[in-house]
Amino acid sequence: MDVSVNGMVNASMALQQHQLTSEIQTSVLKKSLDGQADQMAQLMSSVDTMPKLATEGLVGTRINTTA
Repeated sequence: MDVSVNGMVNASMALQQHQLTSEIQTSVLKKSLDGQADQMAQLMSSVDTMPKLATEGLVGTRINTTA
């Protein structure tokens, strides 16, 4: 009977350790993804969304043909 109790305790401890490790890895991944999302938001906000019209030449000076 002692052997099965010790086995169950060991299995329970191993599962708790695995759960803790998984939670830590998930937390690190979430922080990494949040950091990447912040960097992408900064990059996207720095891009000019409205293309500029041509100021000379025959094409694009009256109608925006680059759209």
